[in-house]
Amino acid sequence: MKIAIPVLEDNGKSSPISEHFGHAPYFAFITLNDNSYEVEVIKNPLEEHGPGDIPNYLNDKGVNMLVVRGIGGRAIAFFEQFGIQVIRGADGTVEEIIEALKEHKLIDREYEVKEKFHNH
Repeated sequence: MKIAIPVLEDNGKSSPISEHFGHAPYFAFITLNDNSYEVEVIKNPLEEHGPGDIPNYLNDKGVNMLVVRGIGGRAIAFFEQFGIQVIRGADGTVEEIIEALKEHKLIDREYEVKEKFHNH
């Protein structure tokens, strides 16, 4: 399984999740195996983007799941078209999020983004 998490820093497993997925400076891509996982952090090539650009990018990278803090409904609809599961309301570092996922404690919950980037 391949998971994407928008993060604020290029700090591997210690990278903290970003408030808003599309404008995160980096994406952490996690390849989850049976008992282990690998993390690759990549600079976000689409900080300036249009509707659907990020979902297309993550789909092209083979992502199965997106874990975010905040995300809009329109973006979720794009991810659903690709069959990419979105889990909202996450908090912490990549390592904390992956551990919560492995322990079945990572749940989807609504989260109101504190800093708006789009005028909706």
